Amino acid sequence: MNISKQYLIDSLSMQESWRLFKIMAEFVDGFDTLSEIEPAVSIFGSARVPREDPLYAETEALAAELARAGYAVISGGGPGIMEAANKGALEAGGTSVGLHIHLPLEQEANEYQNVHCAFKYFFVRKVMFVKYAMAYVVMPGGAGTLDELFEAFVLTQTKRIKPFPIILYKSEFWSGLKEWMAKSMVARGFIREEELDLAVILDTPEEVVAYIKKHVIL
Repeated sequence: MNISKQYLIDSLSMQESWRLFKIMAEFVDGFDTLSEIEPAVSIFGSARVPREDPLYAETEALAAELARAGYAVISGGGPGIMEAANKGALEAGGTSVGLHIHLPLEQEANEYQNVHCAFKYFFVRKVMFVKYAMAYVVMPGGAGTLDELFEAFVLTQTKRIKPFPIILYKSEFWSGLKEWMAKSMVARGFIREEELDLAVILDTPEEVVAYIKKHVIL
């Protein structure tokens, strides 16, 4: 092996080693920052929901009710649904946690956070969402929202975490997904019918808060 090729191999190996340290640093920072927050509810949803959308106001109201009930609220820390969740919790006097991800095409972190973490790696961020949440509320959203939903679904399905409420907000958005899962996945034996009940669909902030209070005791 010539010297230049060996140098390239050694350089790439060194880069991978440093990447491991960066990943470890993100875990440590997240654990240190979030270790003392009160029982929390993670709220997911689209970053592209404008402030004038009724869904923004409903998310804000939901987060405020959760904060008043004694729960911290965790969001992705960005715009849209994430901003509404942080805003509602903060203005209600609660703990508003933003787990912001650095992306080249997304906007900066929103201003409504009193606890903040920034991440480069999606998988580290998802660990924080799961580890510190007592419940998930999944608002309408896109591919990222589906990713976070099914992460929680699979971890609960496989009993890798203790079961917790997974709430899909708005029948008009989510009922088609559950119908498809029943017709395509349950029918083929890919999941069991009772596993569909791991996620429940609710339609108002009041229903969500009542359901969480019933299943997550402070």
